[in-house]
Amino acid sequence: MRIDHYRYRHILECLLAAGRVDPVQAASVADNLTWCDMAGRRNHGIERLPILLKRVRTGAIKCPCDPQISRLAPAIGRIDADSGFGHHAATLGMELACELAAETGIGAVGVHNSNFFGAGAYYVQMAADRGMIGLAASNSFPKVAAHGGIKPVLGTNPLAISAPRADGRSILIDMSTAAMAGSSVREAIAKGELLEPGLAIDADGAPIVDPMLAKAGTLLTAAGAKGFGLAILVELLSAVLTGAGVAGEVASMYADLDRPGNNGHFLLAIDIARWMPLEHFHHRVEALAVALTSPLGSQEVRLPGDTRWEEISRSKSQGILIEDHILAQIEQLADSLGVALDWR
Repeated sequence: MRIDHYRYRHILECLLAAGRVDPVQAASVADNLTWCDMAGRRNHGIERLPILLKRVRTGAIKCPCDPQISRLAPAIGRIDADSGFGHHAATLGMELACELAAETGIGAVGVHNSNFFGAGAYYVQMAADRGMIGLAASNSFPKVAAHGGIKPVLGTNPLAISAPRADGRSILIDMSTAAMAGSSVREAIAKGELLEPGLAIDADGAPIVDPMLAKAGTLLTAAGAKGFGLAILVELLSAVLTGAGVAGEVASMYADLDRPGNNGHFLLAIDIARWMPLEHFHHRVEALAVALTSPLGSQEVRLPGDTRWEEISRSKSQGILIEDHILAQIEQLADSLGVALDWR
């Protein structure tokens, strides 16, 4: 089924309200989840709503919350998220980072006392929409081994970067620093697919290919020692520097329903206009894009974000795709909340 994106967002906000999420946070979460589903990031879209509202019910996500925003220096800010939605806290963080960048040329904001923030691409695109380069990072519950180790010590620790293009789109990089994201494990389970060797290991360090076993196993870092280094970078910026939980101090989104996540986020915005006219930057980005995508033989080269932008365009014209099993879960959630859904 494909659903008009305005209708989709309205339904999300109704469900959030019925789940006792305050209007301010509900608006941030609805915007975020809708964008993710429009972009085809369905593992960070409406399918997360049941667990998010479950955490609201247990008090692990505070509603309402009272984020405390501090300016530490002309270009630096910090936010105590008061255990509210990570989606809301990171939105506030990137908004502040862009404001600081508009004033000083660069803005860096650290967030602590937060929860899971979803897809980093959403926040860096906020910067790109303002003609800025964006960077977003967040730490998460330990599920990933150190390079050469077998015990989980780091989260999947996502890192996202954006650079605006002249057509309103952007080069959009959003990746887990693990060999695969935890959401990809759940997706493999739902589709009945096996994992490639080298993504996850068991308690003895043996490879796991059954995604059901991977849930109790340990993920490996992306690209070995290089991914391990990037995961540490994310942990340093989003947790150590911000005052958030480090490594094992972060709660599991699904298992630790009795306590807030204690996640940290790091948001950075760079005002391109301080370096050169934005039009000149666009020209240089397009020159890079041509160099990267010039065909070699019959092989097509695509830029990071191309697939997302194609799906966003399709979602705007045809509606947001919602898969049958997710539709059934959301309708079950709506019944439990006493909300009558009219997708059309």
